[in-house]
Amino acid sequence: MMLKDKVAIITGASRGIGAQTAILFAAEGARVIVNFNQNEAAALKVVDEITANNGKAIAIQADVTDAGQVEKMMEIVLKTWGDPDILVINAGMHFKVAPFMQLSWEDFSNKYYGEMKSFYNTSRAVIPGMITRKSGVIVAVSSGLSRHPGMGFSSHSAAKSAIDALVKSLALELGPSGIRVNTVAPGLTITDATSWMPKEQQEQAAGRTALKRNGIPEDIARAILFMASDLSNHITGTYLSVDGGVAMI
Repeated sequence: MMLKDKVAIITGASRGIGAQTAILFAAEGARVIVNFNQNEAAALKVVDEITANNGKAIAIQADVTDAGQVEKMMEIVLKTWGDPDILVINAGMHFKVAPFMQLSWEDFSNKYYGEMKSFYNTSRAVIPGMITRKSGVIVAVSSGLSRHPGMGFSSHSAAKSAIDALVKSLALELGPSGIRVNTVAPGLTITDATSWMPKEQQEQAAGRTALKRNGIPEDIARAILFMASDLSNHITGTYLSVDGGVAMI
């Protein structure tokens, strides 16, 4: 029970990495807020799985790029369980996969600003309470593409690189208040968000890993749990690659 009685908000938790993180956190004793934007049925399915195993979870709709919706979500969280101890910034923004010269400014900026708004709005909502309590954890889900770009992913790489930089800045600013801020950076992870990739491309990606396989959501969820728990209580401002050995530091 590494997260016993902790209150954790996980954005984009109705599917994929976010859903598995919510399930794992609840199994470790956390009271989990399953944030979703559009897919209420999927979010409720996650909550049902958690409660069926004696865990605690609620689903809250909020577009985390909208500060007003994040504020309303926080009002519900505070009334239900009090100040959050953990924030996992996982919500993904859809983006066009194409060479840079084929992207309009709207294509590029929607991804970039969407990622930044998500981080900005949610972190500003939880930080005041964490400062008051002199403790808290923020984990941002980035991507291996922030450091090892791929063809057609310029907007994604730029957005996630900005996330990586902001994590380090907040780690420095918030460290004296007992708040840790870290990045978990998945490699290719097989979820519905990557289902558009041809099988051959997925196999090529697996071949570039030391473990010769692509990630699954559970792999990333375990790394997020590590960063959220006291097992990493002297780690902050860190970029943790979870990619099967593609990036070796």
